[in-house]
Amino acid sequence: MSAKRWLISLAAVSLLTVLIPGTAAASAPYESYNYNYWEEATPAPAPYLPVRSVTGTELGIGEFADPGDMHVSGSGHVYVLDSGNGRIVCLDDSWKVVRVIDSFIREGKEETFANPSGIFTDDKEQIYVADTDNQRIVVLSAEGKLIRVIEQPQSDVLPQGFQFIPLKVTVDQANRVFVVARGVYEGIMQFEEDGTFLGYVGTIKVKRDYGDYFWRLISTDAQKAQMRLFIPTEFSNLDIDRKGFVYATNIDVGSKEPIKRLNPSGEDVLKRFGYFPVAGDIYYRRAVGPSKFVDIKVLGDGMYSALDSTQGRIFTYDDTGNLLYVYGGIGNQLGVFKTPAAVEMLGEHQLVLDRGKGSIVVFEPTAFGQNVNQAVRHHYRGDDVEAQAYWERVLQLNANYDIAYIGIGKAKLMKGENKEALHYFEMGMDRKNYSVAFKRYRREVMKEHFGTFLSAATGAVLLYAVYRTVRHRNKRRVKEA
Repeated sequence: MSAKRWLISLAAVSLLTVLIPGTAAASAPYESYNYNYWEEATPAPAPYLPVRSVTGTELGIGEFADPGDMHVSGSGHVYVLDSGNGRIVCLDDSWKVVRVIDSFIREGKEETFANPSGIFTDDKEQIYVADTDNQRIVVLSAEGKLIRVIEQPQSDVLPQGFQFIPLKVTVDQANRVFVVARGVYEGIMQFEEDGTFLGYVGTIKVKRDYGDYFWRLISTDAQKAQMRLFIPTEFSNLDIDRKGFVYATNIDVGSKEPIKRLNPSGEDVLKRFGYFPVAGDIYYRRAVGPSKFVDIKVLGDGMYSALDSTQGRIFTYDDTGNLLYVYGGIGNQLGVFKTPAAVEMLGEHQLVLDRGKGSIVVFEPTAFGQNVNQAVRHHYRGDDVEAQAYWERVLQLNANYDIAYIGIGKAKLMKGENKEALHYFEMGMDRKNYSVAFKRYRREVMKEHFGTFLSAATGAVLLYAVYRTVRHRNKRRVKEA
């Protein structure tokens, strides 16, 4: 897209968001955008706007020091892992301090955390902490009482001298514990509830560079030692949905699949049917580099948000891999970050933990963001007719939103309005569904006009038969004469 077209589009979006209450993106300290079918960045209304920043000083507990992670429990409590201070800060949904946990009693002795870096809470409000420098997973009750500790695993599949250094942790409904550990390239470590090591899931496959492979064959031992090894990359974070599928991000910035959805067998089943890879920004400045995801949050109804530490942006996708919206950035204003570390959801609000600023930024959805979320939810639940109303509102806010055209097309298809569906699929550049709608419309036309067509064909045959008969008789008369 040319600079002139970009400025015109941005001006149009800004004007639209000013005229429509509740959708103003002009107050956002970042430019929101999306990519169209042609992989062009097009301006879009902001899906979320920052409303406040929460700091430890504001809460009356002293400044957060290098906070590493955050999790929102099912009851709506926000657990902040204040890594530098070695404590867990529990807040309620009105941002009041419930309790601070900085130690626990184990076998009659008080123990503390050492540079913890990951936190998760299960349905029972049990707190799982990746106590990194102490090389253990600590499981506490909501009040901070020790339940159990998962320490150095024992297994024949682990290499000799293996050190268990957990970084991130999550738990499924069967109480299986999934751990991202430092220096582990085999995949995500999986434990039983009692701490028994079960093995790895989701090993990252690495494609060989056959040019490097050829040079390794003809190189000396010294040259081989300086060449990079064909080893997988590490996972950076993980989350889990209600069905037990693990969503994980890896730190391989060159990967086209930095996000994975792992089924119970450890296979990646993430759908990637969008226009472009589920990998963040398509285009980026070489000096900055591609998107590097450091956290992921499952939003429900097939949606998930990934936090990019490179540009400080949050990318949200639907269950088929369509990029829904992008917002955020790097900076000093409210709503942009210094070192983003975690993303969470509290009701309809999205939270981002900024390690660099030692704060939590709270974002509320705009009218654009609300309508997109509602449309996707209804579509995921199979109610495309209900989703259509939300997609139509989305198009009022952003006429360049391809996914909305496709959503309306699917609703039209469900209602049997095939001709109208053709138009919307064409606007959304959805060739697959356009073909489906075209076949149905062609069948509909044939069915509607089949009687007329059959009558006309029968009449034509009869007329032709009469014509042949008359012509034959005329020839016989001529010969007899």
